Amino acid sequence: MTSHARDFSAAIAPVKLDRMAEVAIKVGLQLQPGQDLVLTSSIAALPLTRKIIEHAYKAGAGLVTPIFNDDEITLARFRYGADAGFDRAAGWLYEGMAKAFANNAARLAVRGDDPSLLSAQDPAKVSRANKANSIAYQPALEKITGFDINWNIIAYPELAWARQVFPGETDDVAVAKLADAIFSASRVDNDDPIGAWKAHNAALAKRTAWLNGHNFHALHFRGPGTDLTVGLADGHEWMGGASTAKNGITCNPNIPTEEVFTTPHAMRVSGHVSSTKPLSYQGTLIDEISVRFEEGRIVEAKASRGEDVLQKVLDTDAGARRLGEVALVPHSSPISASGILFYNTLFDENASCHIALGQCYSKCFVGGDKLSQDEIAARGGNKSFIHIDWMIGSGKVDIDGVNKDGSTVPVMRKGEWA
Repeated sequence: MTSHARDFSAAIAPVKLDRMAEVAIKVGLQLQPGQDLVLTSSIAALPLTRKIIEHAYKAGAGLVTPIFNDDEITLARFRYGADAGFDRAAGWLYEGMAKAFANNAARLAVRGDDPSLLSAQDPAKVSRANKANSIAYQPALEKITGFDINWNIIAYPELAWARQVFPGETDDVAVAKLADAIFSASRVDNDDPIGAWKAHNAALAKRTAWLNGHNFHALHFRGPGTDLTVGLADGHEWMGGASTAKNGITCNPNIPTEEVFTTPHAMRVSGHVSSTKPLSYQGTLIDEISVRFEEGRIVEAKASRGEDVLQKVLDTDAGARRLGEVALVPHSSPISASGILFYNTLFDENASCHIALGQCYSKCFVGGDKLSQDEIAARGGNKSFIHIDWMIGSGKVDIDGVNKDGSTVPVMRKGEWA
């Protein structure tokens, strides 16, 4: 039996796995009685997926529909698929998901992807497949980025991912270590994870209230390789932790989360910035990113690894070179303090301040649930087929809030709240 085909679930604490599933349903989604759930997961994450579905039905779910993927099946496409097929995606599937969301189905994704799955594949094919998928996914993505529904993303310690995070360890030990790190970051390594999340959401709410009270015109980031001014959208609103979707349900979209975030003004970003952690994107690792903005648009971009994929991502559409999110995370966050590089945006973005290329969140506007797409654009919100977070914070980065009159207020010093 090959190592990747073995069952490593014995290395994962069953009590904590069950808590993770319960938190996903009761905190991440706050799934309502009678509400349907669309769930995506890899086959490797089946132990957690089964527990999630169990807790979903215990909470009174209407119908849970799981949709699975598999690394070997994905690789088979790139190894043997016809060239013309890389410009296609399963639009019918995403249209069905969008229809489910329009009927108030919740959305949950279990992530644990191999960060380097496609690193040895043709970058052109990877880019074409990603672009086709992004375009096809748009009807469903709009329901998510618009917070029409309650949604959540959590993680499972799959073997290929564990090997990359903990190289040199035996497979069993690597999976066990990654599982413990996930459980700790997700606040399920205690007897009352739901209470822990309640306290954490309250702390994040205080940060967002402070930022919203100042209503800064821009943020100025300074650090090694970075001198960046991020203008903030007109009528922007900071958010963090729990958020109430348009369907009235309060959810925690990301577990774990340490960030407070808002919408930049797509036309008012200038200067240069360097990444502080690698970006794992659709199976490709992109490292040491360095970009320069003029009038909100990236006009120059480099990376020491994965630059071909980065350049193709930036050419996805007109909005791919502009920002859709800016997020603040203290350098002392639990994920940063762990010292673990996860090679997974869900975790690494919560160890560091970050920005996101592409689509903005309409929820990050005052009264955003009532704004049309044209009104969001008029206030500076960006539109794109992509939304890709990458990390720009560290213990060497300072951030000032810039008022309309040009005066400044310290927001972070050496990566910590000022």
